[in-house]
Amino acid sequence: MSATEPAKPPATAATAAGADGAEPPPDPGPDVEPEREPDLERGRRLFAQDCRFIAGVARVEQLPPASLPEIAFAGRSNVGKSSLLNALTGRNALARTSNTPGRTQQINFFSLADRLMLVDLPGYGYARASKQSVKRWTALARDYLKGRQPLRRVCLLVDARHGLKDSDRAVMDELDKAAVSYQVVLTKADKCGGAALAKLRASLSAELARRPAAHPELAITSAREGLGIPELRAALAALAVGGANG
Repeated sequence: MSATEPAKPPATAATAAGADGAEPPPDPGPDVEPEREPDLERGRRLFAQDCRFIAGVARVEQLPPASLPEIAFAGRSNVGKSSLLNALTGRNALARTSNTPGRTQQINFFSLADRLMLVDLPGYGYARASKQSVKRWTALARDYLKGRQPLRRVCLLVDARHGLKDSDRAVMDELDKAAVSYQVVLTKADKCGGAALAKLRASLSAELARRPAAHPELAITSAREGLGIPELRAALAALAVGGANG
């Protein structure tokens, strides 16, 4: 700087922000989605409310009256349905968990804050029960899925370690034919390596894009670690009585 050049004034908040004096926007940091926060909070508040058992149904004619929007949870035996329901509602024993496949042998209905009905379906596939019993409760679940008027979405649970099986695709085929909306929910994602999970996610997303009744967003969850639980709560809360405004 020459002797005749005037010294520059020290930087101020206004000059640092720009000519208009506006403060620069704060850096939100990585992986922050402010627009999702209201949805996540809405989902958290809904699933923190009272959730009570309404009925256990062994025959179609025993189904309770259609009074609330229903979300059904379906999947192979031992896929983690009960653990996911417990994680969503923040309870340890809302739904029974067991290492023995096939313990849920009826359709169980739970009312969430009188705004949403959570429906725990019998698992399909392997179970320690007679072939006649397995056939009976599998038929019950499929009759419910194809003919229940208040059913808003089926959460089709798939073990992230194993991916889709033929039995899963058979259920998806029926839901596509019946035009019943379903969303694939990967469970036990904490037991699957990152590279394997990314590969599975890509292949499943491509397959779901070809299916007419499939929800486009794949949910990835871990009941043990809490992965994906807030996001799934938010998605399901949007289907409750009151929806996004509840």
